[in-house]
Amino acid sequence: MITKNKTIEYLEELFPDARCELQYKKDYELVIATVLSAQCTDKRVNQVTEELFKKYDIFSLAKANRKDIEKIIRPVGTFTRKAMYIKTIAEELVKNYNGIVPNDREFLESLPGIGRKTCNVVLSNLYDVPAIAVDTHVERVSKRLGLAKKNDTVLQVEKKLMKYFPKDKWSRIHHQMVLFGRYKCKSISPDCTDCKYQEYCKYQKEK
Repeated sequence: MITKNKTIEYLEELFPDARCELQYKKDYELVIATVLSAQCTDKRVNQVTEELFKKYDIFSLAKANRKDIEKIIRPVGTFTRKAMYIKTIAEELVKNYNGIVPNDREFLESLPGIGRKTCNVVLSNLYDVPAIAVDTHVERVSKRLGLAKKNDTVLQVEKKLMKYFPKDKWSRIHHQMVLFGRYKCKSISPDCTDCKYQEYCKYQKEK
């Protein structure tokens, strides 16, 4: 199994400035962008949210016609459901917190479209809460490197990563693993040529 130090060192080498690639200026924009990013690329989401946030703030979004929201977010896929999610999220944030996103996991996870992964992203980026959000990239990388088992659930992967990495590095490691999975350890045709993880990688061994 790959050592903790080797894992961290190579990720630091590849992505020293790792950060969230979703574009946002206000706290609620990150929440909405993260909800929209489900089964969609960050690049596409950023194109959509540029138009969405130019037209609406959190208060006008709460009052917006859902069909109007759907027209804007159509390119992200499952737009009907996502429009319902973000309108309800806006309504609840305005109603309960005057439009401010609280540092409150229980409240955030009670909102539609916000599960543990999305909540981890939001709390980590907005409030520096130590968290590892396990998306499809983090899950794939973890299983290929043997940090988690093939049949582990997303929650099991998260718990194993939390146990494996130091708590003060959780949020940073999350971003680095996302970028590693997105740009190098891709699902199809991963770039393995100069990867320093090759000797530990289950994908390489199976190949």
